[in-house]
Formats: sequence, structure tokens, C-alpha cells
Amino acid sequence: MTMNVTGIYRYPVKGLSGESLPEADLQPGQTIRGDRMFALGRPGLVFDVKHPTWMPKTNFLALVRDARLAELDTCYDDATGLLSVHKDGEEMLSADLSRTDGRRELEEFLAHFLAEEISGHPTLLRAEGHSFSDLDAKVLSLINLESVQALAAHTRTATHPLRFRGNIYFDGVPPWSEFDWIDREITIGNVCLKVVKRTRRCAATNVNPETALRDMNIPASLQRHWGHADLGVYARVMGTGTIRAGDQLQLKD
Repeated sequence: MTMNVTGIYRYPVKGLSGESLPEADLQPGQTIRGDRMFALGRPGLVFDVKHPTWMPKTNFLALVRDARLAELDTCYDDATGLLSVHKDGEEMLSADLSRTDGRRELEEFLAHFLAEEISGHPTLLRAEGHSFSDLDAKVLSLINLESVQALAAHTRTATHPLRFRGNIYFDGVPPWSEFDWIDREITIGNVCLKVVKRTRRCAATNVNPETALRDMNIPASLQRHWGHADLGVYARVMGTGTIRAGDQLQLKD
């Protein structure tokens, strides 16, 4: 079977919407450039940006607790540092995250937007070289669309793949077969990656990215039908190169 990359995504601000990329340059042991580069610390969080350490997602604004974030469409410009925030097609904010006043504008906007969910202002965080990933490692998240379709068929519910906030989406392989790739290498285009871990899903996936409603219980559905709560795998980048939507994905012998 031929496996192909159908989409590449990054999430510049943890918890906010993703961005579709036509291609991505990869480096060994690194994430996609700009992925989870920023995070919004919950009010009162103490985080040392000069000496960053990994923290669980519950310390930050994230869909697992803050479903209304899915109402916002965001886009980050690497060249200018501008983050634009839209809701229902209307621009709500354009903030320069390279400037103190721009960061404060985003914090104040979200404090107001989530006033019923949080008490106080979140803190926009960025630490050089640090990724605010759900996993204590710099990895890429891969999602097999056939596994998503299998879940949708068993739950009889349309299941948007972006619920899983993956970096690389692919098709052309039977559902769940990606779990057999643990500790094996794959190539995407000319870049080698090593699959290191299955992805355990949490309540964040219950949020519909199109409606911001918690309209499914995906961890429970996975557990009920397959005896686990996993969907997707993590992979570590082993080589240097560029991956593109449409590239073939191959499992190395």
C-alpha cells in the first residue's frame, strides 16, 4: 500500500488553532519550526523562561479545560511576530508578540474572552529552544486518517481529524497499524524519523474544532471499542530535510 502525507500542521501558540503548512524543514531532534513555541500560563503560574522545564498541559490554557479557545482562528507570522485572532470571520485582535505591549494585548484579550473560565490574566510564555509540547520530548505527532475513520465508524459520529492536533496526517495504511511501528524508522520524502511512542488521548479531543462543543468522549470510545485510549504516534526526527504535503511515507526495513 502507498502511504501519503495529506497534511502538515503546526501550533504556534499551545491551545490555539493550528496552521496548515505546504512544507516544513526538519532538523534532528527538533519539532517543526514554531510548533508550540508559545504557551499561555494559567493565572498564577510560575515559569522560568530562562531555565525552562517541561510542565503538564494543565498548567496552560488548553482545550482540555478551555473549550472556548476552539472558537478562535489564529495565524502567526514568523517574519513580523504578528498573531492575528479571528472569531466567526471577524478579526478580534492583531498583536505583535515580539513586543511587551503586544503580548499584554493578547493576555488581556484572553482574560476577557475566558472570564467565565479563568480568574485573572494568563501569561504568554516563550523560552528560547523550548517547545511547550504535551510530551517531555521534541517530537512530531503523526495521525493515521484510517484510524480516525475507524473511530468515526464505531461511534457513528463524524470525527474531524484536527481534534487530534497532529503535525503530520497520512493515509494509505490500515487503521491502528501505526502502533506496530514503535522503535522503527520511517521516511517522509528524504527525511528519516523514528517512531517512539503511541499517543494517549485526553479530554481535549472531545472538543469539536469547528463548533467548540464537547460533543464526543473520545478516550472512552477508544477504550470501549479497542481497550486502549491511544490514537496516533510520536516520532523523533533523525535527519535533515524538507517534508511536503503529498510526500510518500515509507516504513524502513
